[in-house]
Amino acid sequence: MAGARAAAATASAGSSASSGNPPPQEPGLGELLEEFSRTQYRAKDGSGTGGSKVERIEKRCLELFGRDYCFSVIPNTNGDICGHYPRHIVFLEYESSEKEKDTFESTVQVSKLQDLIHRSKMARCRGRFVCPVILFKGKHICRSATLAGWGELYGRSGYNYFFSGGADDAWADVEDVTEEDCALRSGDTHLFDKVRGYDIKLLRYLSVKYICDLMVENKKVKFGMNVTSSEKVDKAQRYADFTLLSIPYPGCEFFKEYKDRDYMAEGLIFNWKQDYVDAPLSIPDFLTHSLNIDWSQYQCWDLVQQTQNYLKLLLSLVNSDDDSGLLVHCISGWDRTPLFISLLRLSLWADGLIHTSLKPAEILYLTVAYDWFLFGHMLVDRLSKGEEIFFFCFNFLKHITSEEFSALKTQRRKSLPARDGGFTLEDICMLRRKDRGSTTSLGSDFSLVMENSPGATGIGPSRSADSGSLEEEPLILSTECPLEPATTLRGPLAFPPGAGGSQVFQLLILKPF
Repeated sequence: MAGARAAAATASAGSSASSGNPPPQEPGLGELLEEFSRTQYRAKDGSGTGGSKVERIEKRCLELFGRDYCFSVIPNTNGDICGHYPRHIVFLEYESSEKEKDTFESTVQVSKLQDLIHRSKMARCRGRFVCPVILFKGKHICRSATLAGWGELYGRSGYNYFFSGGADDAWADVEDVTEEDCALRSGDTHLFDKVRGYDIKLLRYLSVKYICDLMVENKKVKFGMNVTSSEKVDKAQRYADFTLLSIPYPGCEFFKEYKDRDYMAEGLIFNWKQDYVDAPLSIPDFLTHSLNIDWSQYQCWDLVQQTQNYLKLLLSLVNSDDDSGLLVHCISGWDRTPLFISLLRLSLWADGLIHTSLKPAEILYLTVAYDWFLFGHMLVDRLSKGEEIFFFCFNFLKHITSEEFSALKTQRRKSLPARDGGFTLEDICMLRRKDRGSTTSLGSDFSLVMENSPGATGIGPSRSADSGSLEEEPLILSTECPLEPATTLRGPLAFPPGAGGSQVFQLLILKPF
């Protein structure tokens, strides 16, 4: 399927229509969240139990990408490349309009990209290689896990010698030998250089210059052994030609405290004095001058301030005048990484810079499905432990509605063109009741309150008659209880006009418990 264009994603629907049969109804957010809350996505299970639902979600993502981009698909059938990456990995080549095609014609050969992926996948934890997921101004925004340590690297290379792919991640938590033992037992001291060399070639092939590491540690340690490493502590300085940014951000365990505080991120500060926290914030000075942020105070920021400032930094990197791409990663690349990838996708979309034909409900579906579900976020496990980083991502949108989070240059800021159709969601999303969690989170029953729902008077999309821009009123995520007066809602019901594309972050305003 490599090299298939976006049109292939809708071929089956077109054949159904031509045969006289009505095309299947597009999968909705309710179906997606129901599947997401039931099981973790595994590429090898795509055609098994629940496979039809997963296939519908996968096809829906391809269709949504195809609205605005010409793309190829890197096949990951049965998880042959990575067990927790999508079975159909989308490589965005250029925007589908002829104007953008002339400007940003892809210079990457998909066959070469596939070869580098296969050669480099062992370099990173759980085989989660550098994967491009967003295309902005011809630049690739990528995600991955951190670098694999010696134990995992040699363990998986030995495992893969006897067995075929699909289970690389089984070795992710295995570390029973030291680095020195690995080198002595293997007799091949060059394997480490080889796989990281291919990882670097892949980064360069995607024109990635900036690597943002979200780990709070230099190396992940389990049972007294170094399980994973990081570019910032590579002793051989293999990644010296890249611009490395160490921006430590709390792991998913910290979001248990967020849940326990009734989902109040304001005033919640991470404990930077814990023994395992040894990675200081480190950003080259030339990248910080224009942001007007006192980075020396990062350990005093609460969760809202920290997330805001990191997002500003990432937006400034991708919006710079050079042609360099960006890699974002944490340890495994399925908690903190999708948080910032999702926020980047939503922020750039809100400014009308990417996915320009997608309506709010569609971009919301795409980021939940592709950035979270299909890249292996373990929502079931996180909900059971109360580590609700997924919920925080969308709750946080109310904190980034102002122009300071816009990637639009001031001198060329303009109103967003009105998108066709109103903001309507076909599904009333009801998750199964969990025996833990607050009713304000995805860990419990909730519904999407529509414009015509009881008590939702005045809530819904509206358009500016003067500018034609979309001025979204908030979509309220509420409990099963009757909707209380609007004044009890956490966050503003309406943001002031003139906030550019960022107004559309009124997608989700959360009703407090």
